[in-house]
Amino acid sequence: MASGSAIKGSRVGSGPMGEAERGETAPRLYVSYFCANAHETRPAFAAEAQIPDTWDCPRCGLPANLDSDNPPPPPRIEPYKTHLAYVKERRTDSEADDILSEALQALRDRRARGEVIY
Repeated sequence: MASGSAIKGSRVGSGPMGEAERGETAPRLYVSYFCANAHETRPAFAAEAQIPDTWDCPRCGLPANLDSDNPPPPPRIEPYKTHLAYVKERRTDSEADDILSEALQALRDRRARGEVIY
């Protein structure tokens, strides 16, 4: 037995006229961007839009620009620093020894007063 819906399988906006119902598309400008891996990307912009100087390559993620002979270099990635590396940038070895001595003395004083130390 067939369903009672006469528009089964139809979409809103679909019909015999198709694109003509939606009007004309805006004029577009295709611009070529080039990355360091020699990929070319051609995004479309509205004809009156301001074109950006750089664009991210969708294939490799590197930055791309409009100059095919001189694409931007890959960004320099800084290595991960540990907490200890940041501390060593701020403190000298002698300052670290002084801080450690103060902390150990404070713990010894607390233990001497009978405080529980975890």
